[in-house]
Amino acid sequence: MPRILSISGLRAVAGDGLDPAFLVEFSAAVGTLAQRGAVVVARDGRSTGEMVKQAVLAGLLATGCRVYDAGIATTPTVGVLVTHLNAAGGIQITASHNPPEWNGLKPFNAQGGVYNQAEGQALLKLLESRQFAYVPWQEIGTCIPLEDAAKPHLERVLRLVNRSAIQQRKFKVVLDCNHGSGAVAGPRLLRELGCEVIVLGDEPDGRFEHTPEPLAENLTGLCDVVRAEKADLGFAQDPDADRLAIVDETGRYIGEELTLALAVDHVLPRTPGSVVVNGSTSRMTADLAARHGCAFYRSHVGEANVVAKMREVRAILGGEGNGGVIEPQVGYVRDSFVSMAYILEGLAERGGTLSEWVATIPSYAIVKSKLTCPAGKVPVAADALQRHFPDALATAGDGLRLDWDNRWVQVRASNTEPIVRVIAEAPDNRTASDLCEEAIGVIQQAVRD
Repeated sequence: MPRILSISGLRAVAGDGLDPAFLVEFSAAVGTLAQRGAVVVARDGRSTGEMVKQAVLAGLLATGCRVYDAGIATTPTVGVLVTHLNAAGGIQITASHNPPEWNGLKPFNAQGGVYNQAEGQALLKLLESRQFAYVPWQEIGTCIPLEDAAKPHLERVLRLVNRSAIQQRKFKVVLDCNHGSGAVAGPRLLRELGCEVIVLGDEPDGRFEHTPEPLAENLTGLCDVVRAEKADLGFAQDPDADRLAIVDETGRYIGEELTLALAVDHVLPRTPGSVVVNGSTSRMTADLAARHGCAFYRSHVGEANVVAKMREVRAILGGEGNGGVIEPQVGYVRDSFVSMAYILEGLAERGGTLSEWVATIPSYAIVKSKLTCPAGKVPVAADALQRHFPDALATAGDGLRLDWDNRWVQVRASNTEPIVRVIAEAPDNRTASDLCEEAIGVIQQAVRD
């Protein structure tokens, strides 16, 4: 399995592309760009995390950086720590929702966000040239362990919401951390908000009890526990806790797309402003922005692209339909902690149940699929789709998106996996599923030809 290297960072399988020598060079490139400044390092709970961290520390120290070691911590926590400590950057050691044999590196810039296009290209250029700014022995960097790395992050999130209103509701919440880094501070946040918390996978050791991507088919256990415990709702984090999926009080998986939609529906009435999502996100958020009289924008897929557009239009909220909410008051990074806090505050202020709130949100069915496709074949597949659907409005530049009045389909290559993602949305599940399956058939035929 080849390593996946892009402006978004690195992912590979341990023993097959995730080798110590390359990890040192990657981190030395980050250290070179940091120009001997401070760099925050954290990891999720994967068993390979300690090995990867030691290689990362070697590369950063060798380029003269002062390293703040946050231990096991979430991706949004790294973003917060970079700005809290006035660091020059950060590295989160994670492979997000990939299986446990994978790991990777996600670099952060001095603004506490993931690398943008220019920064990512500079890193890739350094890796190719290997012109790392190694320092002499007397200038080697230092490593400083952080005792309570989550504290600044939790403080920022708690400042956003009415804690007493949430505490008075005494919500019963099931939190599925799935042995990821969310277990370090997720239960702590919920308890600070006065919730009774039932935690699944509370040891952040990376021994996932189910496939780590927080999709419906992987969260049947969470749904069962919510029903059995008569909980008010259930939350599921991915391994590095930047994404959040939600289960309502009936044990129904309401999905990742509604995470962003609910946050937008809660924030905009009290703080009107612009909202930014990517081109793969449900039109629910666009409808909600219109409902509340707020401007709505789409960016290309990718957290860095969403953040760039948010900065450009001074958005008050943004994110992606994979359950990632970006709240600038906390940091320019997807954050499951922000999502949980806003949804609990929304429930506390509205009264009633989560299913009742969801019933007020515009309803669409979105179907997401993926298939193996060589990167070189993606343009061929896009051309075939455009020929197959000549009546659709085609938007290129981020894969291909085809729009009709009441439905759309998008195909694009993943930046983090050797796959093509196909996403379709329509007023009902049957129409969305049929559209997705039809698009997949066209792609498969094009790839075979």
